[in-house]
Amino acid sequence: MKHFAFTVFAALLCSLTAAANDLTVVHAGTALLVPGEAPRTNVSIISENGRFVGIEDGFVTRDGATTVDLRDHFVLPGMIDAHDHITAKPGRNKRLWITTVDDSLQALYGAHYAKLTLEAGFTTVRNIGSTGTAIFALRRAINEGLVPGPRLLAAGSFLSVTGGHGDKTTGFIEPILPGIIHDGLCDGPAECMKAVRTQIRRGADWIKVMVTGGVNSEANTGIGQHFSDAELKAIVDTTHRLGRKVAGHAHAASGVNAALRAGFDSIEHGAFIDDESIRLFKETGAFLVATLSVGDHVLHLAADPNSGMSDAVRVKAREAIPTMMANVGRAFKGGVKVVFGTDSGEPEHGRNADEFKFLVDIGMSEMEAIEAATTVAADMLDMEGEVGRIAPGLRADLVAVTGNPLDDITVLTRTHAVMKDGAWAKTPK
Repeated sequence: MKHFAFTVFAALLCSLTAAANDLTVVHAGTALLVPGEAPRTNVSIISENGRFVGIEDGFVTRDGATTVDLRDHFVLPGMIDAHDHITAKPGRNKRLWITTVDDSLQALYGAHYAKLTLEAGFTTVRNIGSTGTAIFALRRAINEGLVPGPRLLAAGSFLSVTGGHGDKTTGFIEPILPGIIHDGLCDGPAECMKAVRTQIRRGADWIKVMVTGGVNSEANTGIGQHFSDAELKAIVDTTHRLGRKVAGHAHAASGVNAALRAGFDSIEHGAFIDDESIRLFKETGAFLVATLSVGDHVLHLAADPNSGMSDAVRVKAREAIPTMMANVGRAFKGGVKVVFGTDSGEPEHGRNADEFKFLVDIGMSEMEAIEAATTVAADMLDMEGEVGRIAPGLRADLVAVTGNPLDDITVLTRTHAVMKDGAWAKTPK
């Protein structure tokens, strides 16, 4: 008990010291300052007022600075998960969740999961679809320092056609429907324009569109294209006019290609992409957000007879997931810009870094997998001048691990320390 009390006191004292004096010097034994470039050894990383202000060779000190010893660790930039559902509870009964969990409770779940995600080393997250206003409340609470969590980019409610993948009213009897709010449902170009504007009015940073059917969905509408070409074009034009970007959940090649022709900025999953898809990705500069963790997760559920998964979903999972994993590798080798994303909220929160191994398994080097979660993701998010590297002027986000992830990518699943905006989210021991 005395040891526990001392540990709590020491942690509190450390946090108070950091708050009172935000000039920090980190002594890094090995530092991957810019993913894609060779790491440097024995450097001092200096931050002040939430930004990096200097990188110096050797272990230097500064008057009045807090000096942190990470000489036995590997340091890299704070990581980015570009496909997350941070207010969603993994393993939830989705119909029960829809009818018993309101926005306020979702925000509280999100606060818990945000802390887990940040401590796992993910300092920036694109939350690519939620319900109601919980995600916007959580984003504000994090920005105001009320709760710990990653920097959030929020898509708000995803857009879906009536009866398609993402229509959460599917399967309920008619008398219940008025109590189920889904303001992302839209049919026809005019309704789709209105749906985009509604989400942006609420504060959406991105617009998420269920372009095709989905695997883990009870809707008996297949995995082909759901929105018409005209609807997709109306969504993109409206989104871009209002200064936002648009992401498309898409599996079937026809849907992927239609979204790319319409001008989508990112495609999520892309299970059945073909040669035309790869050509369009490269022609348009769009990004493919790999979500291999959720694929592995869904495959395990499909193999478990007691998982509660319906036979229809099992069939889709066994067909789509292995194909998705192969095609992400094919796309990457073909020159498509592949970005790190996990679909956490289906897999467990805080296990985001499990995705790295899957990226390496489909053909990326360890360095390329780290780039997918740093520099490439920052490029997609238009945040190259904010995150993704350790350099003067950028936000002071960094992660320290024991071991070398360029030799063993799985060491990224075990963070030793995490800094966001110059403050320790996970304090070095």
